[in-house]
Amino acid sequence: MKIIYSIGIYLFRVLVSIASLFNEKARLLNKGQQQAFGILKEKVEPNAQYVWFHAASLGEFEQGRPVIEQLKKENPKAKVLLTFFSPSGYEVRKNYIGADIVSYLPLDTPGNARTFVNLVKPSKAIFIKYEFWPNYLLELQVANVPVFSISAIFRPEQVFFKSYGRWYKSLLKTFKHIFVQDKVSQKLLNGHGISNVSVAGDTRFDRVYDLYTQAKQLPLIEEFVKGGEKVIVAGSTWGKDEELLVRYLKLHTDIKLILVPHEIHAVHITEISKLLNGNFVRYSDANAYNLKSTNCLVVDVIGILSSIYRYANVAYIGGGFGVGIHNTLEAAVYGIPVVFGPNYQKFREARELIAIGGAFSISNYVVFEAQIDALLKDNAAGTKAGEYVKQNTGATELILKEIVK
Repeated sequence: MKIIYSIGIYLFRVLVSIASLFNEKARLLNKGQQQAFGILKEKVEPNAQYVWFHAASLGEFEQGRPVIEQLKKENPKAKVLLTFFSPSGYEVRKNYIGADIVSYLPLDTPGNARTFVNLVKPSKAIFIKYEFWPNYLLELQVANVPVFSISAIFRPEQVFFKSYGRWYKSLLKTFKHIFVQDKVSQKLLNGHGISNVSVAGDTRFDRVYDLYTQAKQLPLIEEFVKGGEKVIVAGSTWGKDEELLVRYLKLHTDIKLILVPHEIHAVHITEISKLLNGNFVRYSDANAYNLKSTNCLVVDVIGILSSIYRYANVAYIGGGFGVGIHNTLEAAVYGIPVVFGPNYQKFREARELIAIGGAFSISNYVVFEAQIDALLKDNAAGTKAGEYVKQNTGATELILKEIVK
């Protein structure tokens, strides 16, 4: 099985090289792979002891981030190496100041894994959520490097638990400890003879709580909402989301909408402008005068959404009419109810928020309108959402206690 896996990795490398000729993401991945060892050879300090964190992409990084930053807070001299597999993680966080080195992870071939471990000589390795690279795990085991998995989730349909997946399952025993998000994952692993497991929860709760305590004051947003109208903040929206929101806004002119689209390029902003008949102000153009003339503010900058939620009476989370919803916790932490489209089932926190009455899924405009109307009148659901987030913090502390032993 190891040979078959490694052949698959080599084939993947060839396919990425071919795809890089006409696909931007593949081009970035191919280039990053080629440059990874050069970056590492230039930046790795020979006598330093690096704690190596690996994330597939941006979402997994956000789960590992609280652990990285708390580690640095408790031990400022600790050296951190952060690697990514995907360009969507590396290209956004390549200048992340919490890590001493940020790099792509060279593809998981036996040779690359051996070269990487011998070059970096990590004192510990932390793989985040779904990251299980066999050749790296085996080389780390040979080098006697303790390896941890954090914020992990396991399901019966994963390869580890298939009849043909015994080799993959055996790799789970190379981890010194696996921190899972829920008891279901722990029970599944225990049932397959994997005992080095404990439930720590999801570090994203710690991350959003940190963002909540450090939320920025945004004068332009405060100017927009100061009239006292009810406010809907719609985050990471796509076209279908925006159609519902704009329809509601046109029929309910006594509320204000802060729209934060997932894509802020010119073409998409033009599409939003057509929906709104031009009756909106772009955040990048906003001032105290023109904000008085509209009940819709379209945020066309990045990096402030988590702070904008503090001004909402209701939050709408985009993506639920596509492949899946975006981050619900960033809004829920402020004690406001959360609404999203029908495609939320693969997100545990969304399911749990619905179960406790802190979030609601809508499938069409009629349901959307009735739900928003009800939530704008009563914030009991928001209180439940905020309590849910706060009650689930603490994973970072549990994980660090084990890692720093």
